[in-house]
Amino acid sequence: ASIFNIIGLLLKDFFLQIVIAFIIAAPLGWYVMNLWLQDFAYRIDINWLTFLFAGVLSLLIAALTILIHAYKSAISNPIKSLRSE
Repeated sequence: ASIFNIIGLLLKDFFLQIVIAFIIAAPLGWYVMNLWLQDFAYRIDINWLTFLFAGVLSLLIAALTILIHAYKSAISNPIKSLRSE
C-alpha cells in the first residue's frame, strides 16, 4: 500500500469516530449551556454555528495530527523500529 492509502484509511476511521462523538456531544453541550445561561441577567442565545465551528476545528486538528504521525511512520525505516523492540 502507498503512503496515501494508509493515511486515507487512518483518516477515514478517525473521522467516523469524531463525527459520531460530535453528534452525541453537540446536542448535549447545547442543552447544558442553555441551562447554565438561563441564570444570567444578560442572557445570550447560543448559535448553532459555534458548535459547527468546534466540530470542524476538531476534525482539522485530528486530520493534521494523523497526517503528521502517519507520514513519519510511513517514511521511516522498519528495521530501526524492529531493532528497538
